[in-house]
Amino acid sequence: MATKHAALHALIEPVVAAMGFELWGIDHLSQGKHSRLVIYIERDSGVNVEDCADISRQVSAILDVEDPIPGEYRLEVSSPGMARPLYTLDHFSRFQGHHVALKLRAPFDGRRKFQGLLAGVEGDEILLQIDGEEYCFPVEGIDSAHIVPQFDD
Repeated sequence: MATKHAALHALIEPVVAAMGFELWGIDHLSQGKHSRLVIYIERDSGVNVEDCADISRQVSAILDVEDPIPGEYRLEVSSPGMARPLYTLDHFSRFQGHHVALKLRAPFDGRRKFQGLLAGVEGDEILLQIDGEEYCFPVEGIDSAHIVPQFDD
């Protein structure tokens, strides 16, 4: 599965970069006979609907030629948004001090879901503060993670 993800990233990233955006991440979600390919793009000046449509057209053309996903799928292009998913150590480093929710691939202390303050990154481990305790999770053991938006009252 990681190889398929790397191949999709290698196809899509140059197109996104050439259009002046950062490829934030890719989610390929299987849904029975159909699947969904979600591409998250980022740019300092922001992302609007037209940007998503432009990138969707360009990426769709490449995917039609290369055909890396068997069967039918729906392509979605989006900004990562406020509850942005975190994929890489760099993402975790950039959002240190934010609240995050993560789901582990295998249970730790009998559970897979954790939520707390992202305290930092040490080597290949994510440091998460939960109720005054610090937990270390290897990044390869994280199935998914995203920012939990905080709103002041």
